[in-house]
Amino acid sequence: MSISAVVRNARELLDEAGLQGAFLVRNLDTGAEIGFDPDVPYPVASLVKVPLAVAVLERVARGELDPATPIDVVPGRITTPGPTGLSRFRHPARVTVDDLLYLSTSISDGVAADALFDLTPPAAVAAELRRLHIDGIAVRHRISDLTDTPAERLDPDEVHLAHSLAIGAATPGQGHPVAQLDVARANAGSARAFVDLLHALWRPSVIQEATAARVRGLLADNLLRQRLAPDFTSDASRWSSKTGTLLHLRHEVGVVDHADGQSYAVAALTASRVPAVAQPGSEATMAHVARTLHDHLRAGALPWWG
Repeated sequence: MSISAVVRNARELLDEAGLQGAFLVRNLDTGAEIGFDPDVPYPVASLVKVPLAVAVLERVARGELDPATPIDVVPGRITTPGPTGLSRFRHPARVTVDDLLYLSTSISDGVAADALFDLTPPAAVAAELRRLHIDGIAVRHRISDLTDTPAERLDPDEVHLAHSLAIGAATPGQGHPVAQLDVARANAGSARAFVDLLHALWRPSVIQEATAARVRGLLADNLLRQRLAPDFTSDASRWSSKTGTLLHLRHEVGVVDHADGQSYAVAALTASRVPAVAQPGSEATMAHVARTLHDHLRAGALPWWG
């Protein structure tokens, strides 16, 4: 199958699943790529926890933060389905910076992430990305802002209404009345920007090696593995990733390291047209599309952007 046919088929599969998206797969040694709409920005939800971890660990490497410092954390007291870790705690806890990094990145704990944002605010994370010459990721707000959407104001059996609003209220220019879904106000980034970040972590030059190694380990320990992991995990490969989910948005970015030494960064950013919380079929389609692009590139195809 030709490259254009692979990309066209990928788009059709997403459309049949009620999704639109931006995908990019890159060979981290040759730089060869395949994907479509890789420069279209999306609100990134919990994907922002990856640049947050990088910024905190770069400060640790410079001696500005001690990873063993204990931090008193107020419990999240969140009872709605989804959030994990300290977000669901009912009582105060004392956690070190290093362990907050694990909770924030590997189990996507929003309260842990905001404790790290208290130490390194969004503007400081954005400045760290600029210093590292990683463009295309805007860090503007804390994770707690993601829990202030219409979904949190509705009863569980009405959450589909929040998804309908999220789907129907977007403007052609990617504006949105829900701030967390407006690319001009939200934490936002493109598939290419996150692949660039992963590339810098797996083949570090500007990023400190200690920082890169720690973040790679945190992504390898990711506990949320229902999305792309089923298509990229095997005895001959290791999948390291971070997911991001908010209302109708479903994302995942990661790297598959093959036993033969080849590594591929994968970014899958999607928005659903289906007003439903649980969409396992859509997530399976995301994985299939990402794996198909990866397999075509691994087979030796030339770069292509559809």
